[in-house]
Amino acid sequence: MLFSSITFLYFFLPAVILLYYIVPKAFKNTVLLCASLLFYGWGEPRYLVIMAAAILQGYVFGLLIARFQKNQKRTAAKLCLSATSILSLGILGYFKYAGFFIENWNAVTGMSIPLLRIALPIGVSFYTFQILSYAIDIYRGQAAAQKNPINFAAYIALFPQLIAGPIVRYSDIAEQLGTRKHSVATASEGTRRFILGLSKKVLIANLLGELVNTYKEASDHSVLFIWLYMIAYSLHIYFDFSGYSDMAIGLGKIFGFRFCENFNYPYISSSATEFWRRWHMSLGTWFRDYVYIPLGGNRVPKWRWFLNIFIVWMTTGFWHGASWNFMIWGLFFGVLLCLEKLVLLRYLERWKWLGHIYTAIAVIISFVIFDSANMTVAFHVIRDMFGFGGLPLINTESLYLLRSYAVLLCFSAIAATPLLKHLAVKLTKHPVGNSVLRIAEAPVLAVLLVTVTAFLVDGSFNPFLYFRF
Repeated sequence: MLFSSITFLYFFLPAVILLYYIVPKAFKNTVLLCASLLFYGWGEPRYLVIMAAAILQGYVFGLLIARFQKNQKRTAAKLCLSATSILSLGILGYFKYAGFFIENWNAVTGMSIPLLRIALPIGVSFYTFQILSYAIDIYRGQAAAQKNPINFAAYIALFPQLIAGPIVRYSDIAEQLGTRKHSVATASEGTRRFILGLSKKVLIANLLGELVNTYKEASDHSVLFIWLYMIAYSLHIYFDFSGYSDMAIGLGKIFGFRFCENFNYPYISSSATEFWRRWHMSLGTWFRDYVYIPLGGNRVPKWRWFLNIFIVWMTTGFWHGASWNFMIWGLFFGVLLCLEKLVLLRYLERWKWLGHIYTAIAVIISFVIFDSANMTVAFHVIRDMFGFGGLPLINTESLYLLRSYAVLLCFSAIAATPLLKHLAVKLTKHPVGNSVLRIAEAPVLAVLLVTVTAFLVDGSFNPFLYFRF
């Protein structure tokens, strides 16, 4: 089930909200758990068994880790942590990476082991990381084990952030699982955030996605066409994923939760380092706290420091997908981060304008790698982008698409910066402007929702990119 679907918007969500606010406080998490399981099992009910197994082992081992830590049995606690880590990563590895390893083993050895051809359970990468962080935080003494199985299962399966994040750590919402405040103001704020995220997804990301698909289906390319495709794709993936995050955060507020922010205008960055402080922040901080720092972080000899960076970024790339291009995408950023720490940052900080140009080009190239079927395709696209592939600079189709999508591309580029937010903040500080915003807010949100509904009824392009990760 998609957030951006008629079924979710007008049947599932209203029913869940109504039931949630009707039932007594003691049963609210039960309602959320049941709703989350229904949401998750809507398309593939069989994968509920996988999720249930992951939740059960995480719950049991969490209690065991806490008990052994309390009794100062560190070895037993470490064994339990290892067991839950192996089981969690084993589930993820089987469904997401088994085919990749078999395919590459066959290529190296010449063997013909049959590929498993198994579908990837939606959201498995996200809930696996949540279970891992839960167990690690208990082992470190940074969180208490959740004794209520309903509360723990609700945390793992919580439908607002289950499918594509943000990655919500247990230590951040442990208290909220037991007691959280509900108010009309918070629910209204959540509704506004949800509608704005939905609008970003349907009215911007989906339309940009149509341009991306036009490029992929065309046989007559040009340099201009490739640049249109890559700029559109870079904006498309941002509005698609940040729109989903906005919807997840908004839904969380409706149900009394406060989830972490996941994006902070990454396209205004003047370095790759800054870009990754602003893009998919919950994933970046997860790898920092649970991989980079345990490896020694930057408190090690320089060669080891750079090795740690490469390990983290290769893992980050591999988390996104079982393909070499994802690992190379991660290593591409690892190389950039090392170069910046060694040499580039001092110059990028001095000449910000140069940093913005460098970062924009680096990010666009990275998304060529990210979106390509393999590295051969990525190499050809990058070569053609810079005019070394023998393609014409422009062609009739690229000029037509430029005229057709110019307004959307310009608006998307502006909307990807804090400019509109700054204008809204300035208006709120002016008495007249604040009154106008207050009066106009509800009608504008209503118009956006109606417009989104019209697009969805029309059956336009509507996938979520991060479902496959």
